[in-house]
Amino acid sequence: MELRPTIDIDLVRNLIAAQFPLWANLPITPVEPGGVDNRTFRLGRELTVRLPSAAGYAPQVDKEHRWLPVLALQLPLAIPMPVAKGLPDMGYPFNWSVYQWLEGETARPGRISNFSGFAATLADFLHALQTIDSTGGPLAGAHSFYRGASLAIYDVETLTAIETLAGQIDVDQARAVWEAARAATWHGPPVWFHGDVAADNLLIRDGTLASVIDFGCSGVGDPACDLTIAWTLFSGESREAFRSTLLADAATWRRARGWALWKALITLADHVDTKPVEAAAACRVIEAVLADHEAA
Repeated sequence: MELRPTIDIDLVRNLIAAQFPLWANLPITPVEPGGVDNRTFRLGRELTVRLPSAAGYAPQVDKEHRWLPVLALQLPLAIPMPVAKGLPDMGYPFNWSVYQWLEGETARPGRISNFSGFAATLADFLHALQTIDSTGGPLAGAHSFYRGASLAIYDVETLTAIETLAGQIDVDQARAVWEAARAATWHGPPVWFHGDVAADNLLIRDGTLASVIDFGCSGVGDPACDLTIAWTLFSGESREAFRSTLLADAATWRRARGWALWKALITLADHVDTKPVEAAAACRVIEAVLADHEAA
């Protein structure tokens, strides 16, 4: 198992004092909910500090500092803007970041004033992201945990999870969804994708979508991975508003179902006996994906 550094307020305070003394007297508070890939702390009123939690996430720092300022100029919603890059120090082994603070609450059903409008706004954002010139952008790979690449990378993992969950899910239908997704090969040029379009990475103000955060898995490749929120957050009219606004074709939608199914299957297989809340959420996604495939 990969060793993870201890990341706490004391570490952040010491790093800031040593490398950015101008901010040494600002208050530091953890940001909740806490992330898995990174630990985030608010620094004063206008800044955040973000530190990779393990070596696999460390390359995301340089990527975000290189590309987020480029993307921000061409997107209709706010995204994190790097302010400073920290270096390994105080026993912490990775580069780390200081960003501008973005106000907002994470997307939750009770906070969204109009689900279909929210879905359309997100689709507009993703469409804008996909149309940005991707020349020289980071091709999908290990840095994006293969978001944006071929679903084939997760074929064995997915099929194993399906077998593990026999008796708890419709195994034949799950295989059919996965096979359809694998067959719907991406033939277009590589475009920008976010890589982790999830409710926790969407910030709301006054009931509407205000900003999109956490571009650690971003890159250029197949954008189908960004459509999984159609089943993890949306349903019915909001799902249709998302798809129609984004103009997603049938093949892209099938691959998106594959991405959503893969994540839900491995989550359920890992947590079915240990984390009932996560397992129940994964079950709901699986059911939604299978039903959507059946209705197609």
